[in-house]
Amino acid sequence: MRGISTLAMTAAVGLTLSCGSPELKAEKQIVHDAEFYVLQAQHGDKWAAEDKTLDQKLAELRKKHGRPPNIIHVMWDDTAFGDVGIPAIQKVRGLETPNLNQMASEGMLFTRMYTEVGCTPSRAASATGRLAVRSGMYNIGMLLESHGMRGEEVTIAEVLSNAGYATAFHGKWHLGDIEESYPHNQGFDEAFFTGYNQILSLWTERGEVGNGTMGLYENILPEDPYKKDDTFVTKDWVMVAEGTKGGETLRWGDNTHENYMKIDPEAQRRTLEFIERNAKAGKPFYVANWPMLNSFLPLPEKCAVARSNLQAGLQCNIDPFIGKLMAKLNELGIAENTLVIAMADNGPMAHNPPPGGGFAETIFRGGKGDFLEGGARVPAQAWWPGVIEEGQIAGDIVHETDLFTTFARLAGATQYIPTDRIIDGVDQTSLLINGDTNSRRDHVFIYAGPQLGAIVKGNYKRHMISPDPVGEASGIPAAFYFLPADPREKSPMLANLIHLKAPFNRMNLRHKLWKEKYPDSKEKHGIPWTGIVNASEELKAHAKPRKELSTLPFDPLEYIEHLDELPFDPNMDPDLGQ
Repeated sequence: MRGISTLAMTAAVGLTLSCGSPELKAEKQIVHDAEFYVLQAQHGDKWAAEDKTLDQKLAELRKKHGRPPNIIHVMWDDTAFGDVGIPAIQKVRGLETPNLNQMASEGMLFTRMYTEVGCTPSRAASATGRLAVRSGMYNIGMLLESHGMRGEEVTIAEVLSNAGYATAFHGKWHLGDIEESYPHNQGFDEAFFTGYNQILSLWTERGEVGNGTMGLYENILPEDPYKKDDTFVTKDWVMVAEGTKGGETLRWGDNTHENYMKIDPEAQRRTLEFIERNAKAGKPFYVANWPMLNSFLPLPEKCAVARSNLQAGLQCNIDPFIGKLMAKLNELGIAENTLVIAMADNGPMAHNPPPGGGFAETIFRGGKGDFLEGGARVPAQAWWPGVIEEGQIAGDIVHETDLFTTFARLAGATQYIPTDRIIDGVDQTSLLINGDTNSRRDHVFIYAGPQLGAIVKGNYKRHMISPDPVGEASGIPAAFYFLPADPREKSPMLANLIHLKAPFNRMNLRHKLWKEKYPDSKEKHGIPWTGIVNASEELKAHAKPRKELSTLPFDPLEYIEHLDELPFDPNMDPDLGQ
């Protein structure tokens, strides 16, 4: 394990640590990004005093309930800020989520929860407490992506398991299709998961019939007399799998649209059963339920007034589940010892959405894939009866990586957080318990793939990928924004905010210097869907090329070792940063 020395940290940050903050020990300290230490140097004494009070409060709660708090994390896809938790915006958008709105009113509604800009990087960040660029998980996995999260990453499930928690994952994992990335190989005691996203609903015969996907199901298409290569189109994959830590991995169901529509009901059933089982056993638990939300194929039954996939998924899938979840916690008498976080994983699919998707910008400009506020600032709320004061609206900046560190602190498990890598998440226990204005973060680095797209510091934002390349090249950048006056980032200020050029440059350089000491990992690739006990012959063939390919003058699987050499293409999103 590599520790962090005061000298090395001081050099990277450019500040001394004698101004009120406790000295860092040479070993076994969590390594945060450089900017955290700038804040710690100024507020360390205050935070240390707060922590003593917080520790006493957590100890009292543990004594009262006989165990540390249970933790539930519900995270769904592609939702704009305001689509959940703010009834006035919901009236405009044509949906209702009474249970989610009740949860927000009984707890804390976040107004500045930031995520990564896409689903795979967002889920990686939540699971590891690290920006996705650090784990090499910035690409959004598609069919037979042959990549996934490295076994060397340490997930919140591993951290909490070490502290005696029962852990479960149910729903959309989307962190890879290689064996080491399966959630039950990443610390979860049990898992029911998908390797991909909602496009699974289109990769079905029903999707082929409706031209939602084209050419995938050749068995229902007319024969193409000019077809020469029978290896080009994918033959089989896993829609859903299940497994247990140290146990077998099984395919669950088939690749039909009917099976796809069973995923969320089954995941919700398993989550409620897991909660009841562990509550009755008196064991603390952590469960992540990350729903599929809805199908990308328009369904015959229209649910919300907006008659779209997003609104129907929120109103008639996730919201009823939240109602059942809160009722179950109250029924079991464990609500006051359970923290529930409900949130979206990134902004709306504003670019190239599926027909009838219902995805749209609200207050902020941009969406999924953008480093604009609309891409990374999401609806989020926390509920913990008797601990989180009711009716709070927090204006503090929070990042999804903070959940990792906060969950560990609440569980008494911070000693299991790795100290040989940067952990971007900061402990936000003070915000949850002490309320608004008590965040220990005032900044966010927003990546576009492996490239730094923007930096937020308080109310100010600078686009590092600038829409004004001429200005950037001349040394007079114009991509500075004051967010309260310009939440849609339409009016960059030059003269008004040029004084922030050097401060943002300092932030960026400290961030880069710290990354030199703790380098990012490369993407990890391998054969997809290995270790499936009930695998079809087509699945097994991914690892064993067909007989006629044995005569090739090269290894047909050699390409997998070079997938990380493919350049990241920001043009996959035509509106990136614009």
